[in-house]
Amino acid sequence: MFTLLRDLRRLRRDLDLPRPDRPRSLAIRHVDAGSCNGCEHELNLMSGPHYDLQRFGLSVVASPRHADVLLITGTVTTRMHEALLVAYHAMPEPRRVAALGNCALGINTLGSPDCFAGPVSDVLPVDLMIPGCPPTPDQIADAMLSLIDGRLPSV
Repeated sequence: MFTLLRDLRRLRRDLDLPRPDRPRSLAIRHVDAGSCNGCEHELNLMSGPHYDLQRFGLSVVASPRHADVLLITGTVTTRMHEALLVAYHAMPEPRRVAALGNCALGINTLGSPDCFAGPVSDVLPVDLMIPGCPPTPDQIADAMLSLIDGRLPSV
């Protein structure tokens, strides 16, 4: 294995391949905190062949321990409040949180107010807000890439 890695480094040096202009990956852990599943449908479309979220360097991971970003959909319900905090604290530093959709932002939520812990920003510090009901896969990808680029999203 060591020999293969050494040969690969030598080959890259000899070919003089350009370095990427930015980091090209972002590991996302999605948590549904109480949504209607509209945002989840759009998120699933991103992994299909038309949008292909992998080409952007975005991947969904199964554990918050492997995640760079905690992507939360839906208004946080009282039953998901503790589970959301556990997922957040399991993430390595630096932790990023993205609120996806109007429900996660606390806009026009339906249901009994005593069942809600509130929008995501009331529970966790939110780094990225992606409005829409639901936002399109293009909007989601652009907002997630803004985290990689270090710029504010234009959504």
